[in-house]
Amino acid sequence: MTRRALLPLAAVLVLAAAVPVSGYLKLGTRAGDRTVTLRWTTLPVRYFVANRGTTGVTANELEAIIARAFATWHAVDVAQTSSQFAGLTPAPPVSGDDMTVLGFASRPDLDRVLGATSFIVDVTTGQIIESDIFFNTAFPWSVAAAGETGRHDLESIAVHEIGHLLGLGHSAIGETEVVAGRRRVIASEAVMFPIAFAPGSTVDRTLKPDDIAGLTDIYPTPESRRSRGSISGRVTRNGTGVSGAHVVAFNPRSGALVGGFTLNDEGTFTIAGLDPGPHVLRVEPLDDADVESFFDSGFDVDAEFRVGFHNRIVVVPQGGGTRNIEIAVTAR
Repeated sequence: MTRRALLPLAAVLVLAAAVPVSGYLKLGTRAGDRTVTLRWTTLPVRYFVANRGTTGVTANELEAIIARAFATWHAVDVAQTSSQFAGLTPAPPVSGDDMTVLGFASRPDLDRVLGATSFIVDVTTGQIIESDIFFNTAFPWSVAAAGETGRHDLESIAVHEIGHLLGLGHSAIGETEVVAGRRRVIASEAVMFPIAFAPGSTVDRTLKPDDIAGLTDIYPTPESRRSRGSISGRVTRNGTGVSGAHVVAFNPRSGALVGGFTLNDEGTFTIAGLDPGPHVLRVEPLDDADVESFFDSGFDVDAEFRVGFHNRIVVVPQGGGTRNIEIAVTAR
């Protein structure tokens, strides 16, 4: 018997009080004493588009934008994903109807949320059974090829939300500044960064190395299993594990940044989907962020340490993993 559960929304925000600076996170669910990764086990993902438009966007334009956003992820040649458009539907993008629906919804109560993704999953295996995405009509939208001043780019937000639909959580590779008491994104190296660029920007139509590594981690091809590698280890302070720390792998040859988090009290981490070769490892506290953009409510994030680096260059082997890396940090 399949055990199903409705998972909370994963959203892209217009603004937030604060943000961290590095790392992607896979979505997961608890199965007993372990966490299983959310993923589609049957491909292609069969999806519907709600046949309701909004100001400036018709249902047919929405359908075309969503198809392009899916194609952006499917173009990653080191990952195996695919989707199939099943048709327009009058059904709303809500969970529980055995249909994966993407469409507009009026949610003026969510005044910081441009779009959000929800799931029905098998909690024993992590298999995604259904996923729905809504785009909030409380905001102005654009489908213009070059973007449109004062309107949010629908394709950019669709790419982000479809990343969630495929099983990716939020990345933290980005930088913000405070403007009039709010955070504004000034740089980002991940489509899965949780805060959107300003209206008019189309930057997030293009995937970055962190996004690609995350997708490859969940849906590797036989070739990527042979050609890419991983780093795993622990972050410790005085010999004790640090939970909720950012660990970032920097490739000095390509300039790529790929990150992850320590997800338990032992301080263990794994960063996968990496190109082989030398990497610099940096660890930093999640002390300038909306923690619930990355972790479930109640997750114990330890931020009482200083930024640190592993004391040696770490070489990622082709088709393998470098293990037992320990990064020792010091208390503030």
